[in-house]
Amino acid sequence: MLNKILIANRGEIACRVMETAHRLGVKTVAVYSDADARSKHVEMADEAVHIGGSAPADSYLKGDLIIEIALAIGAEAIHPGYGFLSENPDFVDAVTAAGLVFIGPSADAIRAMGLKDAAKELMEKAGVPVVPGYHGAAQDLAHLEGAAEAIGYPVLIKAVAGGGGKGMRKVMAPADFADALASARGEAKTAFGNDAVLVEKFVEKPRHIEMQVFGDGTDAVHLFERDCSLQRRHQKVIEEAPAPGMTREMRAAMGKAAVRAARAIGYKGAGTVEFIVDASDGLRADRFWFMEMNTRLQVEHPVTEAITGVDLVEWQLRVAAGEALPMTQDQLSINGHSFEARLYAEDVPKGFLPATGTLTHLQFPLDARSDSGVRSGDVISPFYDPMIAKLVVHGPTRAVALKRMEQALVATEVAGSVTNLAFLTALTRHADFVSGDVDTGLIERDIDNLTACAPVSGGITALAAIAAAGLDRATGWDVGFSLWAPLSHIVHLGVDDEVSEVTISVLSAVHFKVTLSSDSFDISYQGGDWWIDGAKSRAKLVVIGGSVSVFADQSWHYEIIDPLDRDVGAAAGGNLIEAPMPGLVKAVFVKAGDAVTAGDRLAILEAMKMEQSLTAARDGVVAEILAASGAQVEAGAPLIRLEDEED
Repeated sequence: MLNKILIANRGEIACRVMETAHRLGVKTVAVYSDADARSKHVEMADEAVHIGGSAPADSYLKGDLIIEIALAIGAEAIHPGYGFLSENPDFVDAVTAAGLVFIGPSADAIRAMGLKDAAKELMEKAGVPVVPGYHGAAQDLAHLEGAAEAIGYPVLIKAVAGGGGKGMRKVMAPADFADALASARGEAKTAFGNDAVLVEKFVEKPRHIEMQVFGDGTDAVHLFERDCSLQRRHQKVIEEAPAPGMTREMRAAMGKAAVRAARAIGYKGAGTVEFIVDASDGLRADRFWFMEMNTRLQVEHPVTEAITGVDLVEWQLRVAAGEALPMTQDQLSINGHSFEARLYAEDVPKGFLPATGTLTHLQFPLDARSDSGVRSGDVISPFYDPMIAKLVVHGPTRAVALKRMEQALVATEVAGSVTNLAFLTALTRHADFVSGDVDTGLIERDIDNLTACAPVSGGITALAAIAAAGLDRATGWDVGFSLWAPLSHIVHLGVDDEVSEVTISVLSAVHFKVTLSSDSFDISYQGGDWWIDGAKSRAKLVVIGGSVSVFADQSWHYEIIDPLDRDVGAAAGGNLIEAPMPGLVKAVFVKAGDAVTAGDRLAILEAMKMEQSLTAARDGVVAEILAASGAQVEAGAPLIRLEDEED
């Protein structure tokens, strides 16, 4: 076994690797950026070394410096986690050239799977089924249009160096092909520096099912499948294992194909072979095709660990230390069912915009696994992925596991940033998902219902007002001079840009009458629970600074408003284009004096691995540019001002 490893990553995956390493007696070294100086992974590590500025290019992507640190501090190996340098073959070459062990596959294996077109040619030779399509070198419009006609519409244009849905366009008819190709190429060039594409048949009812594989460089096994079909913008949201509706025949065929793929490149370590499945006629052994191979540990690996009882990070460390595969294929089996939900700081109603903020309160249920790289008081930074945690549950059946996931999400408490918690909970209750009828288009088809904001309950607001007034926790709060009427408190609460005035009448030490608008609520505290109009509520009240959070069937967050300190200014007459999130102004396309039309792209803001195009809301003339390209801005920062509209 290795003695000391450096983890070239951050956040929840760095913490996850450390947990297993410490259990095995392996010492860990963390590297950290300016933004991560007080982070959880730094605290957990045996040693930690500062590596540079907050931007990944100034820290976690500095491969040469990471290797220097590993050598200087006496580490024997480097674990890349996922993202950053995990699939960079040049980094792997440099690690091995320095005499260190890379905890992962060889550089050759990564290169073999790095480009989608070359990987599919390799897989065809290895006998792995691939999606009908064109993966050739000819990239001119006429040739690609001809390939699309031969494949048959609808087709999918995909960047050969792509990932995360970038450089990907669905084309339904020949007339749309040229514009879609230009758009895909432009996005691919920006994201990957490579505008080459491939064209594939678009599967009408697609499911994304992947096989976890593990190799020792000579042999390989699979650890069964995961279903990752619940996606938005080609990003996974909730994953599960095993796949609902999977047949014994199809699992065997898919497992054999995945193992053939791993053996074809002499794979070493944990990897994932991703397949697209046509589920229009159920799951059939002749309806799955290779998409790509991720040559690293996947974000969703915990569901595989839950159903197999295997610690995949332990396997990584053992194989990297020269040991053979810990188990043979016939020793592996499936036990029950597991789900993983990805909890993000993001504004779902605003199109899943990444969010930032200080996590003033964070608590996970004790009966669910929570892989997280943050704690209460930590900051969600604009420099990195806004993941807060992965919640993982296990049960004897899919129905039981899904109910446990719903309960775990309801019991999760987050304050200080908007999150996708309500959206995840809505997914666990969606009729099609509950029945196992899933495909990659489910979220898009029902996005309005899944992202609808539930109306704020008057009873919940009444509880928030009691907490805001300090009546839920202070001593002696029920005494005071009130003549012949109950002592009253007036509280102003803000939520969703609306302010409510709430009057609280104190009837006794544990009994209140709360009035807002024309509604009144009878609130009492009995036996450790709050009661609203005679009905028991499991609500929990948390007050931090100037905000109140009520955690009940979902999370509700209020701002405590000082009525004497309200902003009454106007917002520049609606002429400002503001940053919807903190980030980097990547490009500005206009200058003062330019005439613009509603919908014109004015600038691009980049944050948390996403690009957000900012467009003109109306026709007008640009008055001034308030933030230049390359500027780092906060949410709400003015970027571009239009001239006032003429009467």
